[in-house]
Amino acid sequence: MKGNLLGNRYKIIDKIGGGGMAVVYKARCLLLNRNVAIKVLRPEFVQDEELVKRFKFEAQSAASLSHPNIVPIYDVGSEDGNYYIVMEYVDGITLKEYIRSKGALDWEEAVKIAIQICSAMEHAHKNKIIHRDIKPQNILLTNDGIAKVADFGIARAATASTITMAGNTIGSVHYFSPEQARGGYTDDKSDLYSLGIVLYEMATGKVPFEADTPVAVAMMQVQKQPQDPMHLKRDIPEALNDLIMKAIRKDPGTRYQSASEMLSDLYQVLVEPNGRFVKRIKGDDDLPTKKMQAVDIPIAIDPKSDKNNERKNEEVYYDDEKDVKKSHFGLWFAIIASMLIIGAVVYIGINFVIPSLNDDANKFTVDNYVKQDIEIVKQELTAKKINVTENRVFNESIQKGIIISQDVTPGQELKLDGYNTIVFDVSDGPETLRVPDLQNKEERLAEIDLKEKGFSVTVVDEYNDTVAKGSVIRTTPSFDVDVKPGSDVTVFRSLGPEVKQVNVPDLTGKTMKEALDILQASNLTMGTVYPKDTTSEIATIKSQSPLPNTLADANSPVDIYMENYGTTGKIVDLSVVLTNPGDYGNTIKLYIESISSDTLVPQPILDKPSVDKGLFPVKFSITVPINGSTKVRVFLDDKLFSESTYM
Repeated sequence: MKGNLLGNRYKIIDKIGGGGMAVVYKARCLLLNRNVAIKVLRPEFVQDEELVKRFKFEAQSAASLSHPNIVPIYDVGSEDGNYYIVMEYVDGITLKEYIRSKGALDWEEAVKIAIQICSAMEHAHKNKIIHRDIKPQNILLTNDGIAKVADFGIARAATASTITMAGNTIGSVHYFSPEQARGGYTDDKSDLYSLGIVLYEMATGKVPFEADTPVAVAMMQVQKQPQDPMHLKRDIPEALNDLIMKAIRKDPGTRYQSASEMLSDLYQVLVEPNGRFVKRIKGDDDLPTKKMQAVDIPIAIDPKSDKNNERKNEEVYYDDEKDVKKSHFGLWFAIIASMLIIGAVVYIGINFVIPSLNDDANKFTVDNYVKQDIEIVKQELTAKKINVTENRVFNESIQKGIIISQDVTPGQELKLDGYNTIVFDVSDGPETLRVPDLQNKEERLAEIDLKEKGFSVTVVDEYNDTVAKGSVIRTTPSFDVDVKPGSDVTVFRSLGPEVKQVNVPDLTGKTMKEALDILQASNLTMGTVYPKDTTSEIATIKSQSPLPNTLADANSPVDIYMENYGTTGKIVDLSVVLTNPGDYGNTIKLYIESISSDTLVPQPILDKPSVDKGLFPVKFSITVPINGSTKVRVFLDDKLFSESTYM
């Protein structure tokens, strides 16, 4: 899968994990220029139509969840038989990895993480979505310590198919509820049981049930009572111990009945760690028997009671004065105890009950904050101990920082206890992409980079004296400018320094000295002189290359061919004519050599690494010795083109 492109949008970077049902990859969204995580259904499940149907349905349902402690789902799709879910890429580790690295967590840290998980479950349960696979492996911790619940939406599909797969249930069997172990009906209380097991593991460093096989662990989930966490780790407070034991009760009817109820007790644990606010039932760890002093209270006899009738003939005797005093002491003790109890009831009523009956001062009525500035609203609500969560979304028409919607209905009353949160959708303004700095980058690579980021590209060529040919001079819009996705970026590609062209003068009939002055005045240079041994000051030029009145690059050379100037032999004018021009490219490497009968040593006549095909035929001259001969060999593109001997 590495390097593949899914949905013509997600480029797979690397594999980052996997489970019994799916493999997880890190990928890059080319449209929005961000990293994402993609969960791809394993090939062995693709043929299970019912599983695939549930996989897609549940993922689409979970995509509606929006909560800071839930990994959001961005997209669901399929391609070439690969069914995949695209979700947020969380840069962090799993809670399981965190527990393995630290062992038992500090109880306060464990409670704070559990609060985040429970808050996510509360949101999901209110939206009729049950996770069914809460475990530390599905909880991600960001580098900032934020807990995010993953795999919402695929747990239902996974549960039905993986529970019977040996080896794949090992990660879940330690956390699923007794009703899941029995294959019975599961609901939101099953999630709360699993959260209780996760909290047990965070607080103690171990799960409550361990065995050699998954089946044995499942049987223990159904039948065995776990050991109290506070017996394993002595610093666990009593309230947290009671909360965990309530969450993992075997009977769903005696557990927490909602995530909201459990969340309230989790907050209360932080405030009152040794409180007794969690209701105990038979089967919880029973309180130890305490020795109490007996209190003697006079017996009131009911004449209608059969037991009293049995005693109607009995008399009460005090053996001596000591017994009488003991009876009086017991009476006074009962009176004093009763007064203390009454005083306590009055104190509680004055300080707690009465204020609770008139708590209007502790209530807050939620306003309609839509279209207001989030910073102003945040200051107002924070001052009233109302928590604020921002969910930033792109919006084309609403200014950045303005509230679009809120999850609490205007007019609803909230307690000012520091435990209530309002989630706001806040505009982040129009969605934009930032143009990268591409200056001096090779244009071809720059164009690929821009298209991968979601831009369209237009290329314009222009000369530049400082930027290398083929590299980017600048872009429009300029780099670090934010523009809309899909916007066109114009890339200016360097052609290198601009080369000016000049008109080639006619040098025919001029001496070499005259030709040199003319070439310098025309911004050209003297090229090769043929024949190469020409030294005569009166010899004149009979031909040249390039030809007169044609255009040539400034400062380029002009080759000249001199008239017959000596008595050692005769000058023969020749030319190379292309017989099959189609056999060659636009430019041809030309090399000509001569072998005189006087020396029998090859001498180069012309050596041109690149001659435009349009300049053929190419003229040249040779010297033929008196009473001798000269052989001429012509090479085109390093291949022998012709060989002739002149007498």
